[in-house]
Amino acid sequence: MIIRAELQARVREWGLTEEVVEKDYVLGWLLWGVGTHPALRDAWVFKGGTCLKKCFVETYRFSEDLDFTVLDGGPLEPDDLMSVLDEMLETVESASGLELRSQPPRLRMRPDGRSAEGRIYYRGPRGAPGEARVKLDLTYDEVVVEPTVRQTIAHAYDDQLPGDGMVRCYSFVEVFAEKLRALGQRTRPRDLYDVVNLYRRADLRGERGLVVDVLARKCEYKAVPVPTLESVTAADKLADLRGDWSAMLAHQLPVLPAIDDFIGTLGNLFEWLGGADLARLEPAPAVRSVTTDDTWVAPPTMTRWPGGVPLEQIRFAGANHLLVDLRYQGTSRLIEPYALRRSRAGNLLVYAIKADTGEVRAYRVDRIEGVRVTDRGFIPRYAIELSVALAVTTGRHGPRRRR
Repeated sequence: MIIRAELQARVREWGLTEEVVEKDYVLGWLLWGVGTHPALRDAWVFKGGTCLKKCFVETYRFSEDLDFTVLDGGPLEPDDLMSVLDEMLETVESASGLELRSQPPRLRMRPDGRSAEGRIYYRGPRGAPGEARVKLDLTYDEVVVEPTVRQTIAHAYDDQLPGDGMVRCYSFVEVFAEKLRALGQRTRPRDLYDVVNLYRRADLRGERGLVVDVLARKCEYKAVPVPTLESVTAADKLADLRGDWSAMLAHQLPVLPAIDDFIGTLGNLFEWLGGADLARLEPAPAVRSVTTDDTWVAPPTMTRWPGGVPLEQIRFAGANHLLVDLRYQGTSRLIEPYALRRSRAGNLLVYAIKADTGEVRAYRVDRIEGVRVTDRGFIPRYAIELSVALAVTTGRHGPRRRR
């Protein structure tokens, strides 16, 4: 287990609370436990917003729960589940040093008989006197359209997850499609946040047909209509989203973006789903005095950067179209962050536009003296390229489901 000093270092770099960062650390170890347990590694398929963040791309939303679809052959009866959970937690305790069984996990079947929810209690590097908890959500009645994939678990801490550090997940396309379905079924700010963040990225732009197909199959299985712009922006739903936006998201993000920026993106999202070819922004132009190393790409998920510079806060701001108050070589300026690149000399560079002049600048990371993410939005003039775009793999097996 990491020491509290490292936890506090991540808190400073990422702009979050100790409780949130500690839970992210614990989630990584619990996922490792699921990915290595013989009864769970191929039967529990990780999905949802936490899956996006821990296994695919950085959403900067620090989730609080673990969602799985249980395939045929996975443990189903409560007694079997509790036994398997206890084995898994014992393994994670031994490997990590976390305290996970001072209070037994809880698990109950929901009245529909097709899903279960649970709680796992822990004490971690904060050394808090009481236990914190992770919510566990298991679904037994769900169609899995795309082949599942084993993904590496993002774990940006000094200790390392043993072995390959992987867990079985929905495909990237299927996570997006299920998020779209959820946006149509319920009114939760986290679904709006995740859907818009995924749409803004380049990863899935070439997979529109596949996204639409998977979404249609998943809606058909649940006997719910395919979401439309009109259905997700109905007056009652928008009122609920606005009312819950801060309460449900503020503690999960370094800075809470304005909800109107996310609602305003839905029109383009649904036009794209409907077949429209939307204009793509060009990359930020090169700076004359800098030659970049085109072989280097920024990592897809959060990481630790040399010198403790809070680069993740800059990447968060870019992904959420928020201005950054950057202190650099003795002066401060507001910037629109666009790209993270490396020069051939080996220097990391933040490519940005000065908000007051519109000039493109390249800021050496080792000369950054301070970062403050503001709540002021900007309309991007260039493509946001602060993390690598994933290569989306396809390929089809028949639909799988838990009956």
